[in-house]
Amino acid sequence: MIMKLRKNLTLQVLLAIVLGIAVGQFFPHQGESLKVLSDVFVKMIKMVIAPIVFFTIVIGISGMGDMKKVGRIGGKALLYFEIITTFAMVIGVTVMYIIRPGAGMSTAGVKAADVAKYTKDAAATSHGFIDFLTSIVPDNVMAAFSKGDMLPVLFFSILFGLAMAGLGDRVKPVTNFLEKMNEIFFRIVGIIMKFSPIAAFGAMSYTIGKFGVHSLFSLGKMMGSVYITMALFIFIVLGSICRMYGFSLIKLLRFIKEELLLVLGTSSSESALPRVMEKLEKFGASKPVVGLVVPTGYSFNLDGTSIYLSMAGLFIAQAYGVELNWIQVLTFMGVLMLTSKGAAGITGSGFVTLAATLAAIPNNVIPIEGMALLIGVDRFMSEARAITNIIGNSVATIVIAKSENQFNPNPEVKDQDTSLQTSSAQEAPAL
Repeated sequence: MIMKLRKNLTLQVLLAIVLGIAVGQFFPHQGESLKVLSDVFVKMIKMVIAPIVFFTIVIGISGMGDMKKVGRIGGKALLYFEIITTFAMVIGVTVMYIIRPGAGMSTAGVKAADVAKYTKDAAATSHGFIDFLTSIVPDNVMAAFSKGDMLPVLFFSILFGLAMAGLGDRVKPVTNFLEKMNEIFFRIVGIIMKFSPIAAFGAMSYTIGKFGVHSLFSLGKMMGSVYITMALFIFIVLGSICRMYGFSLIKLLRFIKEELLLVLGTSSSESALPRVMEKLEKFGASKPVVGLVVPTGYSFNLDGTSIYLSMAGLFIAQAYGVELNWIQVLTFMGVLMLTSKGAAGITGSGFVTLAATLAAIPNNVIPIEGMALLIGVDRFMSEARAITNIIGNSVATIVIAKSENQFNPNPEVKDQDTSLQTSSAQEAPAL
């Protein structure tokens, strides 16, 4: 048993989460101080994300050759993201109007000071469409890498890859060098991942120690609504898409189970980004598709965040007895569609985005101070939305790969069903 535990990262992370819950519950003050373990681990992962994204995209594009194919993959991915994200928000809004978890909620103890930090952070962040577009182009390439800004890094990587592809065999030595560097950085990720159980233990100890298990019950109806909605989205919506494109959602989830547990423990989908990219390549998606779709999805395909934010806004409205008409609901969803872009998978960023969204709605029909109602349980729900985000991006990658005939099933992947044994040349539904 001990030998199995030493070799199985999944069991290690699960045990760490259970121990973290116990420490946070029985030793709350000590549990709060253990957050540093998770913070250090996430910083180590963020340290290698930008280089890995750069190497993966450049190698993939330079080896693809056909620039039209690059544009087609990117265009398909963005179209897919917008359709699925809109669908996710519609599901969230629908569930809120059916269950109405905010109705009858007491707002007597709400204080505007409780959300001052989030509103201040939101005000300091540019959420306009023009600001969003200009933020994609970095002022300084090295600064973008040092800050880990995903969209500027992605933009520069695509340009670099296109330039290399145009030079052909003359830059073959550069391609070989980047391939070796990519291998080194993934080896670094492997070393960092050995510390993931410690990170999961620290994060869970902090969460339970600071907010307590009791906070789960005070807003249990809202939490239950969020979890139910995300489960419906994953297993019905994404599951149906998987069946349309001839692969099994369950098999995919089994294949990335370690990464899902890591996200559960750290509440950050960013912590699993490098490993997910590696796993999706092993699952059968080509390097160019993985390199383009996954990093882009971390800013444009935040299904879990979109579901949560749409539900959180309506929860506050219901708690304050504000009945929104359909024009106000559509306005709320439209603003959210814009402000959610770039709300990367980092714990707390969703709450800042919610503050920016509520502030941008005309006439402030939804009281921003109502966010204080959700502070105690936001951390618990951040795990659900981070897991939904990573599953949504994984499914999107396989869908785009299959639609481009760039999916080659890996025979070493265990428990694959017959739908995964077909050739990548098999026709997939058009996207």
